[in-house]
Amino acid sequence: MSVVPAIHAEKLSKSYRRRVKQAGLLGAFKGVFSSKSVEVPAVRGLDFIIQPGEAVGLIGENGAGKSTTVKMLTGILVPSQGSVTVLGRVPSRERQKLAIEIGVVFGQRPQLLWDIAVRETFTLLKAMYKIPPEIFSTTSAKVVQLLDLEPLLDIPVRQLSLGQRMRCDLAAAFLHAPKIAFLDEPTIGLDVVAKEQARELIRFMNKTFGSTILLTTHDVKDITETCERVILLDKGGLLFDGSLTAFEEKFASERRLIADLEHPLPQEERAGLEALIAQAGGKILHWEPQRLSVAYTDRAALIELNRLLLSKLDVADFTLERVEVEEIVRNIYTNQQRERLA
Repeated sequence: MSVVPAIHAEKLSKSYRRRVKQAGLLGAFKGVFSSKSVEVPAVRGLDFIIQPGEAVGLIGENGAGKSTTVKMLTGILVPSQGSVTVLGRVPSRERQKLAIEIGVVFGQRPQLLWDIAVRETFTLLKAMYKIPPEIFSTTSAKVVQLLDLEPLLDIPVRQLSLGQRMRCDLAAAFLHAPKIAFLDEPTIGLDVVAKEQARELIRFMNKTFGSTILLTTHDVKDITETCERVILLDKGGLLFDGSLTAFEEKFASERRLIADLEHPLPQEERAGLEALIAQAGGKILHWEPQRLSVAYTDRAALIELNRLLLSKLDVADFTLERVEVEEIVRNIYTNQQRERLA
């Protein structure tokens, strides 16, 4: 018996109609009587499958189509073209049935009731989702522990800060141990400690209850610490879909070799060494008196650089350093922007 995918999107697309406004007073007057509009694509032909229990990061710069995609997956928006099923259901047609099986966090749009205490909201959600007592006792205790919510439970939601509301909202999304959790910017407004607490909760729900995770965020560390797979969108299209390891191999064209020196290299000798490093396939990124950082792209260059530096410098230690995923993503966006402006 085949396993039903948690999410299955085929040629998933969404476009919006936008009225064309003409410049000037005359243009504004004409616009009153004109309904001319253009179609603006937000998501373009996405194909992907997410299996139950996967933790997937959905990344892309502003306007890439992340939030629109999540809204189609949760049934808030109807696709313009293509199809999508979530847990075997069509989200836009079976939104109420699907809501019982999923958890959702949308940035600064809390699902908590504004005028009652957090504890009362959790109790209400228990009744709404018909959460079995044994599940609720486990999830409620864990979210309170991991997110440090005990001091907040008896405070009305309207009196909480943004960061406190986000922690409580994330907790609420996991109380019923959802089969899928759609998390759109779940760590916005959180400090460093609270972000790590949120990541620990996501990992716990994924491992303990097998909750499928789809996470969109601008904080790439959220993804590197909770997800094993990345889907990268660009201008609404699919640019990459694969493991974090494959993502690094595809987009991290450079590696780094750090050489710690026994003694500083005299300034007059640096120019000659820089030329030799370039010939060996390296590029100097940073040079301190007793530390040299060199970028390289392949193993052959690494071997040659090792030989060269050992022969020319008093090397105390070598360190190989990979480029962080956050820097890779930043470089992708920067390169794309340059191409668009070229």
